[in-house]
Amino acid sequence: MSELQFAVASKPRRSPGPLISTALFIKRTLYHIRNNAMGLVFEAVLSPAIMMFIFTFLFSGAIAGSVSEYIQYLLPGFILVTVVPMTVYSGSTICTDISKGVYHRFRTMPFWQPSPLFGAILADGVRYVLALVSVILVGMNLGFRPEDGARGIVLAAMYMLLFTYSVSWVFAYIGNLAKQAETVSGTSMMLIYPLLFASNVLVDPATMPRWLQVIVEINPISIAVTLTRGLLHGNASAFGLATGLGVCLLMIAIFAPLTIWVYLKKQ
Repeated sequence: MSELQFAVASKPRRSPGPLISTALFIKRTLYHIRNNAMGLVFEAVLSPAIMMFIFTFLFSGAIAGSVSEYIQYLLPGFILVTVVPMTVYSGSTICTDISKGVYHRFRTMPFWQPSPLFGAILADGVRYVLALVSVILVGMNLGFRPEDGARGIVLAAMYMLLFTYSVSWVFAYIGNLAKQAETVSGTSMMLIYPLLFASNVLVDPATMPRWLQVIVEINPISIAVTLTRGLLHGNASAFGLATGLGVCLLMIAIFAPLTIWVYLKKQ
């Protein structure tokens, strides 16, 4: 073997960088999602559609007097009711990898180490998009009409994706701390559902006691719903836009670095 051939043969392979590593873990998570296609269809398509249908006819008569009026108020908030609970899957995926010892195998491999986190979180966007489409289609069939048209739908959907991705970092952090995936799911119920129902999702806060109105006004879910309604109907205020985006950026700024630090420090 010549010196040139020896140099080429002995040259070490370059480790995959952040983009390639993250893309590989996105593909890995999508593979697991595809293997549970029936569960994905039920959780992200059928269940949101059925719940949207039930909630609309359950509350429309008591709150607004008609389905067509109530759906205009309900749909922007109901998107959050269906999509935000799905963010728990990111934390569950990470927790499962850690509890089954897959994490320790990852630590021995020469790739960008935070990529399993980013791959799991980004790939779950498939669930969010399907749920968004399902709720909006059902809502439009029930009479929902966004005043800002297609532009409003696109802007609201983009904001919802940003909000859900920011919430997923919260559960990714919990997934690093929990011992079992069931713990992540249980914690999500305690955190998400009180916030969802103590908000402006289903009813106007003006009908609530003053002490509850204060809680609803500072609730991140209420802030996100207010901006979503504004984007769909073309009347979002500068303050609503600033606070809605600020909530997302604040969650990412706190929980993304914290999650990565905890993940890399695990033994």
